[in-house]
Amino acid sequence: METIGIIGAGAIGSAFAKALAQQGIKAVISNSRGPASLADLAGELGPTITAGTREQAAAQNIVLVAVPWSKLPAALSGLPDFGDRIVIDANNPIEAPAFKPFDLNGRTSSEVFAEFVPGARVVKAINHLPAALVSGDTGVEGGRRVLFLAGDDAQANAKVSSLFEQVGFFGIDLGSIKAGGPLFQIPGGQLAIQNLVKLG
Repeated sequence: METIGIIGAGAIGSAFAKALAQQGIKAVISNSRGPASLADLAGELGPTITAGTREQAAAQNIVLVAVPWSKLPAALSGLPDFGDRIVIDANNPIEAPAFKPFDLNGRTSSEVFAEFVPGARVVKAINHLPAALVSGDTGVEGGRRVLFLAGDDAQANAKVSSLFEQVGFFGIDLGSIKAGGPLFQIPGGQLAIQNLVKLG
């Protein structure tokens, strides 16, 4: 399995790194404060997780981005064109402490997000569950916890779904960014915060 890049070491980024580590999948995790600030986290997660720079994380073939919405421009500015690589958008246009939705002028959050990652094949995912469910036991009651995804490139969607399967989740492809993304977007998505399990 190829190395996964993670930009953002907050709740969701760290949780997914933990889920990857539990399956022995390599990842480079980064934040705005530099690799030294993540040494303890990487050590705690185990040998497959490396603290790296934002550029090192962004250079991987599959990159997860999970940072507060208002910090996305700074987190992603100045990075090279993604050159058709896959970027997982795990972000929601809402932030603590007010949790007031950002005005996106009628666009989906992933349509806005795509402007920050030129050249990327964007797949919306991992934004609809609390971090504890992303990092915890993916096998529940004899089944697998569901992760929704949506994207405009079928091959990219399939690759992200395959990654989820390797981690132990069950990926459900809801189609395009515009049609599927809003279904599990926070706030407002009917499938958001739904802890569903695929049995059998």
